[in-house]
Amino acid sequence: MAWTIVITVLVTVLCVVLAMNFATPEKKMEKPVPHHYAITDPEFRREMSVMLGPTIVAGNRVQSLQDGDEIFPAMLEAIRGAKTSITFETYIYWSGEIGKEFTDALAERAKAGVPVSVIVDWAGSIKMDDDLLDEMRTAGVRIQHYRPLHWYTLSRINNRTHRKLLVVDGRIGFTGGVGIADQWTGHAQDPEHWRDSHFRVDGPAVAQIQAAFNDNWIKTTGEVLNGPAYFPHIEPQGDVAGHLFIASPSGGSESMHLMYLMAIAAAGESIDLAASYFVPDDLIKQALLAARQRGVRVRILLPGPNIDSDAVRLASRAGWGDLLLAGMEISEYQPTMLHTKMLIVDRELVSVGSTNFDIRSFRLNDEASLNLYDRAFAEEMTDVFEADLRHAKRYTHEMWQARPLKEKLMEKFILPLKSQL
Repeated sequence: MAWTIVITVLVTVLCVVLAMNFATPEKKMEKPVPHHYAITDPEFRREMSVMLGPTIVAGNRVQSLQDGDEIFPAMLEAIRGAKTSITFETYIYWSGEIGKEFTDALAERAKAGVPVSVIVDWAGSIKMDDDLLDEMRTAGVRIQHYRPLHWYTLSRINNRTHRKLLVVDGRIGFTGGVGIADQWTGHAQDPEHWRDSHFRVDGPAVAQIQAAFNDNWIKTTGEVLNGPAYFPHIEPQGDVAGHLFIASPSGGSESMHLMYLMAIAAAGESIDLAASYFVPDDLIKQALLAARQRGVRVRILLPGPNIDSDAVRLASRAGWGDLLLAGMEISEYQPTMLHTKMLIVDRELVSVGSTNFDIRSFRLNDEASLNLYDRAFAEEMTDVFEADLRHAKRYTHEMWQARPLKEKLMEKFILPLKSQL
């Protein structure tokens, strides 16, 4: 009898802990954001500044980098040229050729006396061999695992850092979609090499990227990184206005959700969305449908046959019916896994970063997004979006209706878990 009680208590505790991992934060929006302002309206920018956190700052130069052949050389060049500091946070960091190359570059700078601070997500770096960690630590790199598995952390094991942030000397910043793994190398030439985008930032917004890194460094170590090595005075470097803001279940959990809702509500002409994982909640779907009713053209580019999660694809497709009937243009990228995360509204606002278009990114992950307000840059990114569309296949409502019965049945089992995908 005593053992039965003990086992019952242990099972109950385990079930409670697991249930806590499925819970989303208390602060949760339940009503749509109304359409008040256009993207170009100064009031829209003011609200984005005050409601999302960091103010929009002018004077930035932003360079778009496409696929590993452009992204990794730019990041490694910046790391190898570091003089005062390197801060680096990523979700995926795996062993392999590119993982070794980053490890060698970070270790070399640490040996040269440059302070190097690295955060890797515990779950995302599970395929990272100990020899890479040992090499960095031996060289003097301060490397931290974000929320490693312990018995006392089981209630938050589902809350991961999905941010991709690199800052060199407090002056050069990078963010976007890539992880440190070999499938991001190359130029999306086959299913083993993914399609993705990353962005280099020079200018005042780099301080916001540094502050975003500091947010999780403080959580992990209790230490604040400050001073001119991390936050130097930065003169304007270009003409792009922008800001980087963060979201986390422990604070600002609805920032990303709110940003998407506000941007969609402000759209007057066009919404172009490239999303590696597209499982929107009801509020986002309502906002997109309302935009279509206003005459906004909505183009959505998603992964096609090459995707790293069939469950995500099932949960995503289950909700396409109303969107397709409303006239939204949904296309599936064919050559390889599309891992890009980019929103372009009215060819004025571009939002990029680590955030996926799903409930996990909105409410469970630590995320960072860079919003850029510049017509020339938005036009450039529209060209990139349309180049990817040329490698995609349009998905119709007739195709959606005709999807196999097996797929429809599997959707019923997947949909209750969509917040975890």
